[in-house]
Amino acid sequence: MKRIAIYGKGGIGKSTTVSNMSAALASKGLTVVQVGCDPKADSTISLRNGQELRPVLDVYREKVKSITLEDMYIRGYGGVICVEAGGPTPGIGCAGRGVAKALELLKEKGAEEKLKPDVMFFDVLGDVVCGGFSMPLRRNYTDAVYVISSGEQMAIHAAMNLGLAMDNFKRRGHNGLEGIIGNKRNVPDEDEKLLQLSEDLECPIVQILEYSEVVKKASDQGLTVCQAFPGDPVIDSYVSLAEKLMGQKL
Repeated sequence: MKRIAIYGKGGIGKSTTVSNMSAALASKGLTVVQVGCDPKADSTISLRNGQELRPVLDVYREKVKSITLEDMYIRGYGGVICVEAGGPTPGIGCAGRGVAKALELLKEKGAEEKLKPDVMFFDVLGDVVCGGFSMPLRRNYTDAVYVISSGEQMAIHAAMNLGLAMDNFKRRGHNGLEGIIGNKRNVPDEDEKLLQLSEDLECPIVQILEYSEVVKKASDQGLTVCQAFPGDPVIDSYVSLAEKLMGQKL
């Protein structure tokens, strides 16, 4: 079982990428858990096809010690196990602490042992790495950490900051940055900018996902490509990326 955390600037297509990987792997018969580590609780929305999922923190506030593992997830498209950490009441409390509490509850309730996933994806809000948002960098939660970026200036800037923060965590014995996932937006000189980011962070590019209208159309429908356009060749790019992150051929 591989536990993979993916960070990136908000709006960069991180959740879209993770959800498409989850769906593609599930279609190959793998057991996949996707954990959204964002107070907006929208990481798994394209996998749920409109099905409601109460964030872990909302359920915890109601049930406290009586919360069960089954309270924390639903099964979405292809059987993907969908979890949303959620966040505090707006204007009250720390979003990072909320994520930390949700991950602690999953571990406490034996999510890995009971669900027996082949892969767990942690989709982490990545404009900053602080508080609970740093939890997936710790080795007892994840095995590898990646950052996703386009060639847009703000995405590159966020990826640089994330990479530097992760380097500090690595020096303290936690996970460092394993690689960069390029998610192209068709901006000028995008390949060159992503290569420069790789050089600056001294970290390899795992794969570059080309801009795709098919992915956009599926996302606009609130679906993954697997569900909206089954058999489309772009699905293969998500399988290829997942194979690289997992370190195995499927």
